[in-house]
Amino acid sequence: MKSLSLFGQKFTKTSGITELMQDLGEAVKNNDPETCMLGGGNPALIPAVMDTFRNEMQHIIDNKQFDKALGFYSSPQGENQFISALVDFLNKEYQWGITSKNVMLTNGSQNSFFYLFNMLAGEMEDGSTKKILFPLSPEYIGYRELGLSDNMIASQQPTIEHLDGKQFKYHIDFDKLTIGDDIAAISVSRPTNPTGNVVTNEELAKLDALAKAHDIPLIIDNAYGAPFPGAIYTDAELYWHDNIVLGMSLSKLGLPGLRTGIVIAKEEIIDVLSAMNGTLCLSPSNMGASLLTRLVTSKEIISLRDDVIRPYYEKRMTDALALAQSIFSDLPIHIHKPEGAFFLWLWFKGLPITSKALYQRLKARKVIVIPGEDFFIGMDEDWAHQYECIRVNYAAPEDQLKRGLTIIKEELLKEYNLI
Repeated sequence: MKSLSLFGQKFTKTSGITELMQDLGEAVKNNDPETCMLGGGNPALIPAVMDTFRNEMQHIIDNKQFDKALGFYSSPQGENQFISALVDFLNKEYQWGITSKNVMLTNGSQNSFFYLFNMLAGEMEDGSTKKILFPLSPEYIGYRELGLSDNMIASQQPTIEHLDGKQFKYHIDFDKLTIGDDIAAISVSRPTNPTGNVVTNEELAKLDALAKAHDIPLIIDNAYGAPFPGAIYTDAELYWHDNIVLGMSLSKLGLPGLRTGIVIAKEEIIDVLSAMNGTLCLSPSNMGASLLTRLVTSKEIISLRDDVIRPYYEKRMTDALALAQSIFSDLPIHIHKPEGAFFLWLWFKGLPITSKALYQRLKARKVIVIPGEDFFIGMDEDWAHQYECIRVNYAAPEDQLKRGLTIIKEELLKEYNLI
């Protein structure tokens, strides 16, 4: 085009998240069996889970609910029956005491966080600017370009705890954590995409107390956590009160194509988000909500989580970790302790090239990963660690994972001059 507005320029420039999704789309389109698709966040197509969703779709058709699901707008807040079912479910499971006024739906988590970040931060009415604080970096790549204002995200370098088996874990550096008047909210994902890190219960409690003390909300992206899909393999208490904004999603259950995000927050925030929904997209999609309503009402979602989804990913995690430790045993590599989600975060200490350069070399060999540097949002450019990491999705088929990790090793051996 001849010219684009600043808005148009911002959302069409090359970014990590668009590159990730383009890689994913190309892999699906080409359907090349030689490509090792280890980059995207696509969940595994677990047969028992997909069978459940097929049965639910048939149930919707048999009970004449199909026309309503596809043929009518919901309110801007989202499909009422699902919201009511979810409220009852969460109150029984966690005793939160929420009502339907505390819940709304969006067209996916990316949509949810675009709304949340921009309603709270950016250019303010009094001429000041506010930021969203990530107390722990690296963080989800999709957050990087969400702000309508520039430099809307502040982040902090973590401390690194070294563990046995060439593993490590990031922690929040509370000694250096500063919350100034320009911070509008604290935001953390749990489990964290890209690392599989789970902020400990103690760390979360400290963040919660800091948010309350500064009269700002604590936003928790819970897309991989409890109550579903439950891809979390360590002790992690889930709690909510009216200073917490909790984001959830149906994507990691196995429904990324239905784009259904969930926000749980105090009524004032839900009112604003619903108004934004009405203005920007009229109403969220009904299909994901309709597909899950009966499963949530009957609590079958719990058995699906406990008996199928979590055991599946936990085994894949155990196998992937053992495989990576074996393949990279003779290299200076560290693996973030995989406590949740379905990613291995690989740190190649002293990597002679950047992770983006490594990504391009691997892509040429039909191995798609995500370069780590795009996850360190707003970080000091001098910190070498951020250029030494990549994210690998172990939800990919096992043969692809093994072949892909082997090719990664081959490229690393060249870079470290070990062959």
